[in-house]
Amino acid sequence: MLKIISFKEILSVTLILFSVIDILGSVPVIIDLRKNNRVVFPGKATIVSGIIMLAFLYIGESILNLFGVDVQSFALAGAFVMFLIGMEMTLNIMIFRPEPEPESSTTTIVPLAFPLIAGAGTMTTLVSLRAEYEKVNILFGVFLNLIFVYLVLLSSGWISRRLGAGGTNVLRKISGIILLAIAIKMFKKNI
Repeated sequence: MLKIISFKEILSVTLILFSVIDILGSVPVIIDLRKNNRVVFPGKATIVSGIIMLAFLYIGESILNLFGVDVQSFALAGAFVMFLIGMEMTLNIMIFRPEPEPESSTTTIVPLAFPLIAGAGTMTTLVSLRAEYEKVNILFGVFLNLIFVYLVLLSSGWISRRLGAGGTNVLRKISGIILLAIAIKMFKKNI
């Protein structure tokens, strides 16, 4: 079967992952981590996040098969998780409790690469996207998001100063509404 590169699919996947990863909405968290004398290595965090995402993209379905779950069912569950994440972002409520931080001076792997960037929402989304998009287009979307993640991590202090608290909040709410709409579309398609 011929893999079809579709710029429309690449754009859709990129926007979906951008909304789920919400790296701009995480800028205040990143700044806070740095203020608490935690070390952040943007390149290492991006590479580890990419490895996690690619691994789940390629073996996520095998893991599901091991548990007897089909991709459409997982896509429905993913749509539900995405809906809840969108509700958190839009309504400024906490549905998912954050993971406790380990006693370490570095935040590159935990909690930055996982679960902040490549967390449960991202993994669920990747498997869900496989039910709807060509894998090659998903790879392009992941790659574009990783470039953006790296740039944001590298310049998080500058972004925080430029956007301010209000700008970051508005961006988070817009991403939440987009994520809600995408979750509803995925739910309708896979039901």
